[in-house]
This record gives sequence, structure tokens and C-alpha cells, in this order.
Amino acid sequence: MAIEPYLFFNGRCDEAIAFYRDALGAEVQMLMRFRENPDPPPPGMLPPDWGDKVMHASLRIGDATLMASDAMCSDSARFSGVTLSLAVPDSAAAHKAFDALAVGGTVTMPIARTFWSPCFGMLNDRFGVAWMVNALT
Repeated sequence: MAIEPYLFFNGRCDEAIAFYRDALGAEVQMLMRFRENPDPPPPGMLPPDWGDKVMHASLRIGDATLMASDAMCSDSARFSGVTLSLAVPDSAAAHKAFDALAVGGTVTMPIARTFWSPCFGMLNDRFGVAWMVNALT
């Protein structure tokens, strides 16, 4: 059994995928656009210009799967109450990931030594996704 986060980016999914590819080395495992849907949605369900938007994407980041979509709801890109925790092997990897994710975002706890980790920090990336970056050693 696995829990796989599914994030909705309200029309910015391609941008988010490119960002996570650069920041975390995410690999696209699968990507389907709304125009590729074998069962088209009912008329009026999608805005007319959404054919090239992402209906479903699956990204591999390390050993984890992160799923993403552009979604179809204007309020779906709010990530309230959810934080993704990124465990990295060491302090150098923590600083690299933290700095990359923080570009255009907001640091909520600067990366520093804590009693449980040699390197831990928290931030909201430029899409509003909350992250905790934690070095294991």
C-alpha cells in the first residue's frame, strides 16, 4: 500500500512539472492531456482552451510518486493543511533541495540544525505547496 499525493495546479501544471524537474530531479512517468482523454468530458465541463492542459501526470521523485493535474476548479490550487516532507540523505542535499524549492516561494522556517536533524527547513514553493526538507544524517 502507498499514499501518493495528488496536487492540482489550476492551469499551471506544466510549469510545476518543469519546476520540480529542475528543483528535485523529478522524472515524468506518465502525462496525459485533456485532449487525449478517450472519454471526452460533457460539453461545457472544460474551458475551450484547456485541451493542452494536463489531465493527469505521474512524477517520480527519488522513491516517491507525486501525481499532478491542472484540475478544473478555480479553488483547487490551495494546499491548505498539507505539507510534503522531503527526506534527503545529508545536509548538502538538504540545502540544494531547499534552495531550489524556495525560488519564488516563501521560507517559513530557515534551514538550520535542529535537535532531530543536522539540517531542516520549511517553505512554501511558488505554487503554494508547503515543504519540509529534512536531512537524515
